[in-house]
Amino acid sequence: MSEKKTETFIIEQEDANIRLDTFLANLYPDISRSYVQKQIKSGNVFVNNAAVKSSYILKTDDIVSTCFDSVLTESIEPEDIPIPILYEDDRMLVVNKPSGMLTHPTSTEKTNTLVNALLYYTKGKLSDCNGILRPGIVHRLDRNTSGLLMIAKDNDAYEHLKNQMQNRSIEKKYYAVVCGVLENDSGTIDAPLGRHPKRPEKMAVVADGKPSVTHYSVIERFNGFTFVDILLETGRTHQIRVHMSHINHPVVNDTLYGAQRIPVKTGEQVLEAYSLKFISPDDNKEHKITIDFDDDIIRTLNYLRSKK
Repeated sequence: MSEKKTETFIIEQEDANIRLDTFLANLYPDISRSYVQKQIKSGNVFVNNAAVKSSYILKTDDIVSTCFDSVLTESIEPEDIPIPILYEDDRMLVVNKPSGMLTHPTSTEKTNTLVNALLYYTKGKLSDCNGILRPGIVHRLDRNTSGLLMIAKDNDAYEHLKNQMQNRSIEKKYYAVVCGVLENDSGTIDAPLGRHPKRPEKMAVVADGKPSVTHYSVIERFNGFTFVDILLETGRTHQIRVHMSHINHPVVNDTLYGAQRIPVKTGEQVLEAYSLKFISPDDNKEHKITIDFDDDIIRTLNYLRSKK
């Protein structure tokens, strides 16, 4: 008798708005859609702890749980992709994810992600608390956001770092260039976030959303734009992007949330996670890692300064 393996997946923007059976069939290429549909009907798949039909349309932040044969769920391959390592000890890593790279595979993209690179670099020595698509991943960055991510090498390290995040003791800071000129030198956005009521690929400020707090301070003002330093108090999906759009200052190039594009070659949102402060589970000491501006920030600032 084959062993059963339980997996949990949090649906993100890239996998939203598709059928549940399509998501799972894409996720496990060796499993037929008919097998998936049978498993859903048999009660081996739940969405948000509830039984649903195969035709259920997934939404951002849905939690999908499966209980399939373990031999069917090993599908992510290591890849020799160079990734800047900013910190490493026996229990964890801090890496600098480039803009344009997915943090982890999705049901339709299983190669060229940070996880593929990490599996190769660590020879598979990564925490498995977060499921087969997210080994080692404690938190994530959007595809087009660059910067620092903590990676857990074992399950105890994962729990240690996750607890710090839940206790809000990890400091995460970002650089962003936003549309419009912020009037105040600093401010706080305290607005609950949840799924957009009409567009499942987006998040929005909603009355019944999760508590979400973003602090910002102005670094430099330009003609029609502002360069800001952002400190996250919470870490919700798309938090900075939604909060800045909510106060009518969306992140430059973030067209999903209403920003204008500038005539400079960059990715999407001009946003970089540049600083992390945390306690390593290896030595129980506080570490602070910072990085310089990425190429998108530099190109954008040079362009805006030339227009002053």
